[in-house]
Amino acid sequence: MSKLKFNILESTCVPLPLENTDTDQIIPARFLSAISREGFGENLFRDWRYDKAGNKNEEFVLNDPKFRGEILVAGKNFGCGSSREHAVWAIADYGFRAVVSSFFADIFRNNSLNNGLLPVVVPEEFLKRLLAMILEDPGTKVRIDLEKQDLTLLPTGESLKFEINPYKKECLLKGLDDIDYLLNIREMITAYEFRNTLRQ
Repeated sequence: MSKLKFNILESTCVPLPLENTDTDQIIPARFLSAISREGFGENLFRDWRYDKAGNKNEEFVLNDPKFRGEILVAGKNFGCGSSREHAVWAIADYGFRAVVSSFFADIFRNNSLNNGLLPVVVPEEFLKRLLAMILEDPGTKVRIDLEKQDLTLLPTGESLKFEINPYKKECLLKGLDDIDYLLNIREMITAYEFRNTLRQ
């Protein structure tokens, strides 16, 4: 299934300054029965957003109307815990296109890249500064340029580079998943197999 192409994203941010947020907190296990990727967003951070009676926790950031945007800025070690891909589905279905943190669990990072969600790793001090800026001014905008691999704080102009696997970068830029990518180069694959057949 093709994803939205990711090139330049300019958006306000939603701050989640909590460390060691695991995948069960992102999407609790009781919501994993569905097989479609759609609909998981409504249960993103479910146990933090609502109490046991189903009432909104007005203090949680996703319930605070001040904070909106397509970029989630999270504390260190985001996405740890189980390998459930549903955690990424929930974040993307909610409307986030990118997550910024100083460290991601490896499996979560790979799941993100495989599902069109861009994980951006920044230095710890930069992350703390960014979170402080957002909390002070919810209108703070960030610009992520995937082609240049730049993240820029628009209020100050401060910019830094981030790393990404070249293959996954190409997939995100073109809006392709792994199957789409293979289909996109099927003529090259066919030609390669044909050449190999001739050599045998």
